[in-house]
Amino acid sequence: MALNFFSPSQSFHDLPLSKSISRSSILQISSSFQPWSSEVFHTPLKFVSPKVTFTLHAQNLLKTQSSSQESLNRSPDSPRPQSVQNPGRHASSRNSVWVNPNSPHASRLRLLSAEARHSSLVKLSESLNACKSTEDISRVACVLGENPLEHDVVIVLNNMENPENAILALRHFQNSLSLRRETILYNVTLKVLKKSRKWDRAESLLGEMIERGVKPDNVTFSTIISCARLCSLPNKAVEWFEKMPEFGCLPDDITYSAMIDAYGRAGNVDMALSLYDKARKERWRLDLVTCSTLIRVYGSSGNFDGALNVYQEMKALGVKPNVVIYNTLLDAMGRAGRPWQVKTIYKEMNDHGILPNRNTYAALLRGYGRARYPDDALSVYREMKERGMELTVVLCNTLLVMCAQIGYVDEAVQIFEEMEKSENCRPDSWSFSSLVTIFSCSGQVVEAEKALNKMLESGFEPNLYILTSLIQCYGKAKRTDDVVRTFNWLLELGITPDDRFCGCLLNVMTQTPKEELGKLVSCVERAKPDLGSVVKQLVNEESEAGLLKKMTKELLGNISQEVKKAYCNCLIDLCVNLDVLEKACELLDLGLELDIYNSVHSKSATQWSLHLRSLSLGAALTALHVWINDLSKSLENGEELPPLLGIHTGHGKHKYSENGLAAVFESHLKELQAPFHEAPDKVGWFLTTKDAAKSWLEQRKTEELATA
Repeated sequence: MALNFFSPSQSFHDLPLSKSISRSSILQISSSFQPWSSEVFHTPLKFVSPKVTFTLHAQNLLKTQSSSQESLNRSPDSPRPQSVQNPGRHASSRNSVWVNPNSPHASRLRLLSAEARHSSLVKLSESLNACKSTEDISRVACVLGENPLEHDVVIVLNNMENPENAILALRHFQNSLSLRRETILYNVTLKVLKKSRKWDRAESLLGEMIERGVKPDNVTFSTIISCARLCSLPNKAVEWFEKMPEFGCLPDDITYSAMIDAYGRAGNVDMALSLYDKARKERWRLDLVTCSTLIRVYGSSGNFDGALNVYQEMKALGVKPNVVIYNTLLDAMGRAGRPWQVKTIYKEMNDHGILPNRNTYAALLRGYGRARYPDDALSVYREMKERGMELTVVLCNTLLVMCAQIGYVDEAVQIFEEMEKSENCRPDSWSFSSLVTIFSCSGQVVEAEKALNKMLESGFEPNLYILTSLIQCYGKAKRTDDVVRTFNWLLELGITPDDRFCGCLLNVMTQTPKEELGKLVSCVERAKPDLGSVVKQLVNEESEAGLLKKMTKELLGNISQEVKKAYCNCLIDLCVNLDVLEKACELLDLGLELDIYNSVHSKSATQWSLHLRSLSLGAALTALHVWINDLSKSLENGEELPPLLGIHTGHGKHKYSENGLAAVFESHLKELQAPFHEAPDKVGWFLTTKDAAKSWLEQRKTEELATA
């Protein structure tokens, strides 16, 4: 085996040695060092060839010993030979010998090897880690002598793990060394602080370094930037990165790659993406952490295709994504509303043998739940249960909310019951809220009340969301007095009704018998006075022309955008229920004027269409009535109808009802004897021809004149 010799002067130059270094003297000296036990010098070495004889290299060994003695006799101020000044550089070429392990000299040579020397310095680092005071540091470190080699000091500091003691050791060596490369000592100390994630101490040490005039280099900056990243301080990483030019340091590829991550985490998306573009052009090697940040940055900025591109480029370059990359990408695709890509990415993850963790399942549940993919979401839930993985309350609530949105009552009840049996995933207020909502929306009044009582027994008070659902439940059941009681309870709890709650009250009014509307009008007036005024104007049979439209326009101008269509729908539905069609038409016209209803009508050379998908039943019937009258006026004015006319209702059904708009319209069109028939090749469309429509409209006109 090749042994790298360091002369005894490098190890023990401050101790007197005889001209011939015997095995016993070496052992005696080594045993006197407290941090270096004699065990270090008896570490067995591996030899390449046991047949190589020592005698072939005896002369080289004698030269090595002679050189060692000369260096001992030299004064401390005299220049060292190159082999001593930089012992690691030429040791292997000048002082390497092949030794027969069976030779009687083998054990002696082990003591002089570079491996033994390095092992001794590592032992010294461990001893310094265990020191309790500055005095202990000085006492232990003194074994290196009064003027230790910088090379040895670097090894000692680099292998330390105690951040406070590393700084104390640095102070000791600064006082005992004639330093030529002090920057390196600071760098290895900063590395220890980085490993320990001691950001404040690291930044303070760097500040001291600069204040003392010790110029930082690229390693200094890369270490402090890495420390900031490990400590989740991206703004600090950016701050020190931008100071590099002040000290004449140019970032390398590794630093630039790290800064993509830092800028992304600091919120400077433009800079992060700019560096990424540069990385792509110059073909930098990006680490997995940086790729994960890029995917997250693209996802948070809404550029979901960009997130996918990073993933595809990683695969093209042969970089294997880890579980963090997959989790970040799954989360991004879930927020993008792309459940099909969530499924594809998860399959690739399994195909590559990467096991999902809790974050993986969380991303899957959120993605499937948001996209209303109930079967996939429940499959993930069952897989987690099979693996014995405990779900969090947040994830279970995600499932419950999804079940509430799509009407999966039985599945929601099962999940809730399993939460009750769990020790670590007990239902919270939102869990009860979802359960009450599910029962309320499905019209199960008794079950909703039981869930509410169980919630109260568990120490949770109902919130606005729960009471809104409960009022909706009582409204469907035509239990007007319970609606009023629940409303009074809300006020007693000190909860302020919001726009959504008032919209729910309006919706309940559309399902309430005319003789009981007065009870709810009073509630609406107390909840939202300007809405109450509109409702009173609508219910009042005698009202000033144009006043309802004016008051409603003021109301819609003072509520949030997300509830305007719901308010319009409910007010028109209420008009239809009260058989005041003129007021319904007036409110529909207002909705079109304010762009609350978009693209209700469309005209082309071949087809005129009425689009009703986003309208409530009452608003859709009103829009149909207005459209038919407009078609009649077109004929009266001599305007030619197109070859085809269509009504688009959509084909969906309400999540808690078997009836959709299409089913109701099919029945209504038959009552009107209208020639519109459901198109077999266009689901949700009712179509008729120009001639059939013209004949029907003319017949309607004749019948109206006859009854006038």
